[in-house]
Amino acid sequence: MAFIRMLGEILRVDFDLCAELIDGALEQQRTLSSNKRLGQILLTQEAIDAATLARALASQQGLSYLERIEETPQTAELLSLIPMGFARSYGIFPLERQENCVRIVVSDPLDLRALQDISTLTECFVERIVATPEEILKATHRAYERHAGDADQMVETISSGEEIDLAEGFEPEDLLDTSDEAPIIRFVNRLVTQALKERASDIHIEPFEDRLLVRFRVDGILHEVVRPPLKAHASISSRIKIMAGLNIAEKRLPQDGRFRVRIGGKDLDVRVSTLPVAFGERVVLRLLDRSSNVLSLEDLGLKDNMLSQVKQMIQKSHGIFLVTGPTGSGKTTTLYAALNRLNSPDKNIITVEDPIEYQLAGVGQIQVNTKIDLSFANGLRSILRQDPDVIMVGEIRDRETAEIAIQSALTGHMVFSTLHTNDAAGGLTRLVEMGIEPFLAASSIVGILAQRLVRKICPDCREPVSIDAQTLAEMGYSDSALSQLEFFRGRGCDSCMDTGYLGRTSIYELLIVDDEVRQLLLANKDSASIKAAAVRRGMPLLRDSGLAAARAGKTTLEEVMRVTQEDS
Repeated sequence: MAFIRMLGEILRVDFDLCAELIDGALEQQRTLSSNKRLGQILLTQEAIDAATLARALASQQGLSYLERIEETPQTAELLSLIPMGFARSYGIFPLERQENCVRIVVSDPLDLRALQDISTLTECFVERIVATPEEILKATHRAYERHAGDADQMVETISSGEEIDLAEGFEPEDLLDTSDEAPIIRFVNRLVTQALKERASDIHIEPFEDRLLVRFRVDGILHEVVRPPLKAHASISSRIKIMAGLNIAEKRLPQDGRFRVRIGGKDLDVRVSTLPVAFGERVVLRLLDRSSNVLSLEDLGLKDNMLSQVKQMIQKSHGIFLVTGPTGSGKTTTLYAALNRLNSPDKNIITVEDPIEYQLAGVGQIQVNTKIDLSFANGLRSILRQDPDVIMVGEIRDRETAEIAIQSALTGHMVFSTLHTNDAAGGLTRLVEMGIEPFLAASSIVGILAQRLVRKICPDCREPVSIDAQTLAEMGYSDSALSQLEFFRGRGCDSCMDTGYLGRTSIYELLIVDDEVRQLLLANKDSASIKAAAVRRGMPLLRDSGLAAARAGKTTLEEVMRVTQEDS
């Protein structure tokens, strides 16, 4: 019989852990009559980390240790046999099967309950390999998401006419662990899962006279994904309505709702909008990954000079800082980055948003609710009675909200908000068009940042490309010297779904409201005059920022042209 060393001895001898720490943990175990094992107590005391404990347990049991788990060709077969919930609850990962042996990665090699079940299920001897719980969980989510299957694989199933039960309620759970659901439910689950996997921001489900179309918006561009059978449309829309808590009987009026799910351990917030059209209800789902971190100002892609200017603006004691651009241009992300920089215990920061996209610790966030008359304007009035230092208004949509925001800035508050205008100078004139007196806008606004999102060239298929002067002229670039520069494009590959683009980055235009700009605004000059004056004083346009990104190999000239046509 092989001699098994004590865990404490292994940690002391092999991992140089202080004997006093081990003795203290053993004393705690005895004194408190704790059910915790020695390794768990040492982990709680932060005397060791999870990797050290896993290595020590592997050494004690004479097993191998894996720092990173990589799938094998046999993993997919085992995934089909072992439900994700089972694997996750026991902290195991099925690695491979060879003849009469199945290799399982475990976090606790002393827990044999799950291994006995797997041995019975596979009729194989189980060989244990040790890894940390965190690595096993990451591998589990990674593998089950990869092998869950795409929505188009479900089309044949929902075409079969199988009886569908949509009456059951919806409870937020991990969508990768719902293999026993009805076909329509599995189809919707896989649609959302596939959208997250492909980095989609929106899912469009559109009925036409002879077909049902599903499209994903990836990096700002819509792509057709699958064409389910038209007869399944009512069931698909009803299932989504149930998930969002909407009225499935009401098909004549638009409805809005939301639901939350978990996919591979990620929290996903899904906003649902339904709209009655000629051939049924059009359904759009907006996906928001709640587990993603708020970006910092340095991560946004602002140039050094512009970054320092923005930092100076947002740190003022009072005033309005506006971010402008069309829908989906990243305005809210920029405002969150600004709030995140200012967020500290000595500042009272309150926001009113529609919707709340990210939770910011230490920041009071109000959700707009028009059903109970909680609008941006009403929310902003209430905020002012909460003694705020910094206020963020999700969007200035009307004169009332604009007036309250300006009065807030003039009475000693720093206000952040967004506007839907094409450029920075247009933000000033838009407020005047709303009915704001020019002198109020001129005295309260400190700066306006216009931005766009451009698709980045896929790094896996990036290649240089030469562009002649004629092509540049057709694209709106008059400087023939640009034809001597090297640009890049994406050839198209599996990584970018043959689009040549992968991910997005921002380009910016910053208007500093100085004395000259104020004078032009007070003189009721149009946005073109204000823009021209700012350019004379050195303001780079969105097109200039995009051209710099193209010269740096981040994006293509075609992409810059697509999002900055107003600068032509």
